Amino acid sequence: MFFKDIIGQSDIKAHLIQTAQSGKVPHALLFSGPTGAGKLPLALAFARYLCCTDPQAGDACGHCPSCQQFNRLQHPDLHFVFPIYNKSKSSTKPVCDQFLASWREMLLKDPYFSYEQWMSFLGSENAQGIIYAEEGNEILRKLNLKSYESAYKVMLIWLPEKMHPSCANRLLKILEEPPQRTVFLLVTEDSESIIGTIWSRTQHLHVQGIGLPQLTEALQRQFPQLPPADITAAARLAKGSLIQARNLLGENETGKYFLNLFIRCMRNAYTIAHFSPERRLDKQRALQDQRLWAEEIAKIGRERQKQYLSYAQRLVRENFIMNLHQPSLNYLNPEEAAFSGKFFSFINHRNIEDFMEAYQLAERHIEANVNARMVFFDLALQSIMLFK
Repeated sequence: MFFKDIIGQSDIKAHLIQTAQSGKVPHALLFSGPTGAGKLPLALAFARYLCCTDPQAGDACGHCPSCQQFNRLQHPDLHFVFPIYNKSKSSTKPVCDQFLASWREMLLKDPYFSYEQWMSFLGSENAQGIIYAEEGNEILRKLNLKSYESAYKVMLIWLPEKMHPSCANRLLKILEEPPQRTVFLLVTEDSESIIGTIWSRTQHLHVQGIGLPQLTEALQRQFPQLPPADITAAARLAKGSLIQARNLLGENETGKYFLNLFIRCMRNAYTIAHFSPERRLDKQRALQDQRLWAEEIAKIGRERQKQYLSYAQRLVRENFIMNLHQPSLNYLNPEEAAFSGKFFSFINHRNIEDFMEAYQLAERHIEANVNARMVFFDLALQSIMLFK
């Protein structure tokens, strides 16, 4: 990954290049910002530039031995830490080096990916990714070695918020007294979940979403077969995230499935909340369907359940905004807009906060591995009460 390969982010790229050229490189740099904005590609390009033996004014040279090794992500002074899972379910927890081949394959294929895509690539099913406590010893071991070829040793940690507390504490010790010319590049999707002591020992670099013109241009290159109107709509809806834009364009069936799930739950909830005696049979059918709805979504897997809850929160929020009657503020695709045009008035100042809290609580429960059928049936019942 070179700086020239990164979509947009010209200001951040210029800042990183100037930092390297000045020789005042911070020992720990934390990249934060929205998913899909290019934080991991920026960290990779910066690592390449630091290790390049013939850096140019605007990018690494691409031909020195260091750059040749970076082309395969096999530079001896570049180390990676990232979430993994215990395949064997044994008491001996794995370390990242055991997954390094898969990590390199994923990065070389495309460095714009999400945590969910990474875990799916590993075939983790419902297993949660974590950076195990044992990784702390590996970090200390690697960084106590001398540099092989470059002026810097680089430790790139993707999603430090996934660290086991013991690993985070070991990292804290080396951040307090880092080896000479060692650079930590931490890339986070949830900076608030990083322990405060690590947060306070890093220099922060907030990466904004990709600009709309740059994102649109990139999508046009990647999806030349699609109509320009679809590209423009996806770029606008994605709010600066290449990953989200790709999902909108390339995984349309998932979005339709989530929308149908949401519509089904909301219609049943409304029917039950506003039933009249002569519609008692409709109420019974809707209650039965809410139970079946909860059973269906309980079977789709934890990561997809979390994706649905995130999707539902967005849809609730967009429907609330529709009450302002300012279309420029809404980010809905045509199918969502068709449903929301009739639904938005039921999401208002009386229930919006409770709806969002209910979905967020369900998301936390799924993350904590609470029984999914109970979580979603409770969510369905709460939706009924919020329509009354």
